[in-house]
Amino acid sequence: MEDTKAETATTSANRRVFFNLSVFEFLTFLRRGAFYSFMINYLFMLMNTVTSTATLGTFNMIASSLGQNLLWGKICDRLKLRIKLIITGEAIAALAYILVFLVHRMFINNGNNFSAGLTIIFGLSALEFFWSMSDIGWAALLADITTYKTRGKIVGTMNFIASLGRTAGILFAGFLYNDGQGFMSGTIFYVVTILLLVGAVIMAVTSRRVKANSNAQKQSVANEYKSSQLETRSANRSYASFLVSLVIVILGASSISQIFLLFIKLKDGLNASDPQMSLILTAWTIGGMIASLTAGRLADKIGRTRVILVGLAIATFTPLLYNLANDVLYVALVYGLNGVSFWTIQTVGFVFAGDLIPKEKRGRRLSVYNTVMALSWGPAGILIGGPLADTQVGNLGMAPHTAYVNVFYISSVIVLLGTVLFAFKFARRKN
Repeated sequence: MEDTKAETATTSANRRVFFNLSVFEFLTFLRRGAFYSFMINYLFMLMNTVTSTATLGTFNMIASSLGQNLLWGKICDRLKLRIKLIITGEAIAALAYILVFLVHRMFINNGNNFSAGLTIIFGLSALEFFWSMSDIGWAALLADITTYKTRGKIVGTMNFIASLGRTAGILFAGFLYNDGQGFMSGTIFYVVTILLLVGAVIMAVTSRRVKANSNAQKQSVANEYKSSQLETRSANRSYASFLVSLVIVILGASSISQIFLLFIKLKDGLNASDPQMSLILTAWTIGGMIASLTAGRLADKIGRTRVILVGLAIATFTPLLYNLANDVLYVALVYGLNGVSFWTIQTVGFVFAGDLIPKEKRGRRLSVYNTVMALSWGPAGILIGGPLADTQVGNLGMAPHTAYVNVFYISSVIVLLGTVLFAFKFARRKN
């Protein structure tokens, strides 16, 4: 009788923990959608150069990766900190956003808009170095509080909630932006700061409940690792192979993200209007939401490898279909499938990594995983997609439509290589 009561109390506490984490995840992506949806437009308005504005995502990615791999991942493992890193990261970000706004506003008042843009780019990049402690704390915490049997379902649900938050943030940003006044007056900066502080408070409350359940979970986690029967060296090799294949896939798939947006606006192609472009981008988000909600559950039932391979297969063939773009609904459907592929890989990839990484190394190993996934922020387009397209148009004299289609084909080939490597290593292994 006492055991039943204890089990019920633990289940109830776990539900409260996951509810708090769900609210935090929603607020996180609400904030990102509200802040970054129109940031590139605002930077271009200040700086009037595409190259300068495009560096934001790349610099952010570099700073985040350095912070996680050089510092925060190691601290996360050695001091066993998860939630404290999240709270500290959110608090630092809240203060930094206000400082960045005030300095950028000072340059605007002095008539130096270009320097105001540089302040945002370098200020947010420096912030990302410290803010990345929150990212690694979140990743390690999510891996800690889930088990092999539940990890897919819970991670998928969290990604679905993240998609809802991002969608709400994008809609919110549409009202706040107001042709740049939302940033220039500080409204968006202040709203984001409030969301950060609310998130920090939620995680502070959550920390007490996580501590209360930690002892109950220690035994189940120990049993999980005993039953897996994975030797350390074997797990290390498997994780390294997984990351190599994932790097190839992410570089290939993300190299055309910016090019696709230009492609559907071409007059000799789809010539999409702004509302039509919005429909196509919304289809990608909806596809991602569906994948987030279903992929994790399928991974728990039929195996991680099978579900990842489905996502990789879709990522391989969808770019081949862009050339047939002559109807908005068709392109929306294909791009929606691309959203399914990306979020399937994103969701089940994290689950796969969580299965392979021992608890005592989660901070450092998940730092590397986060770095690989961050390649989709912008570096893939700058390193691969952009140069390939520009070379064909500028040096070979090809029409933009033809050059972009060729890059789509190259993207599919690169993703296929990563898929083959993953399948060769993992397809024949038992779950």
